[in-house]
Amino acid sequence: MDAKVVDGWPQGNEIRILITDTDSAQVNSIRRALIADVPKLAITRVDFNQGVNENSKGDIVESVNVLPDEVLAHRLAMIPIPTYLDEGFAFPDECETCIKVVEADRGCPNCQVLYTLSAYGPSTDSDEKYRTIYAGDITTISDPMFEILEEHRRIPITILSKGQYLEFYAFAVLGRGRDHAKWSPVAAVGFRPLKEATLKNAKNAETLFALNLTTADGTKIDKNLFGSDKKVSNIDHIIDLEKAMHQVGPGTGRENDFSDAIELSDVEGSYILSFETDGSIDPVTAFNQAMVELNARFDNLGKEIADAF
Repeated sequence: MDAKVVDGWPQGNEIRILITDTDSAQVNSIRRALIADVPKLAITRVDFNQGVNENSKGDIVESVNVLPDEVLAHRLAMIPIPTYLDEGFAFPDECETCIKVVEADRGCPNCQVLYTLSAYGPSTDSDEKYRTIYAGDITTISDPMFEILEEHRRIPITILSKGQYLEFYAFAVLGRGRDHAKWSPVAAVGFRPLKEATLKNAKNAETLFALNLTTADGTKIDKNLFGSDKKVSNIDHIIDLEKAMHQVGPGTGRENDFSDAIELSDVEGSYILSFETDGSIDPVTAFNQAMVELNARFDNLGKEIADAF
């Protein structure tokens, strides 16, 4: 198996990877590892402050909210937490400091990131009816490297009306997607066979070219998209061309005019894997970690088989 990032990718948190000398079963195992095995940080416990308090203006406020604590905890769990897998951060049940401690008391700087929030609704003399609380209002008590990323700071958590406040401590630990979706760092994971596009009949192909469609990068879908060998070499263009051909496919009324114009054929043993991360991990790191997880799994399987026989 050989893997190569497609030219022009990653784009933000999205990526396309060309995987060759493989089959669909192996690529699917990578897909599953990305979803279920790649570890990331997520908030797994929240301690809410309950009761009546007094804000800086002397207003009496209460820890009531439009959302139940359980819903708030779930929303906090789904906020992407910056994860740095090369920093040696440990799983709580593998941490050398906490491994012998009962589960309820586990947590140290080596296996846990601590966040806090203290927010109040508008004061009684304010014209505002409510205040929206965002992920950016949360701050970390641990290393500043774990502060919520700028791209996620506008994720809304809840709203607070006059006379309300929200205060809590939240604890983030490493986990895997197979245990809960909050620990899955990827989304929209899929793969497709790599196609080869060949221009067979330029006259019939005008049925498609006349629609004035373009690829994602703005290149016109016309005869110039094909090289001197009448083939498309750019992988992104092939994918965009395949989508465009739905405009002249069965049920469009153009299929007869377009018949045998462009041939799309699978390239044996080659696949395009595409996915995006939630931003907690960059896509290249997520892919590499998935390969590490798969390698460790098969190493362990080989040892178990050897021990069994």
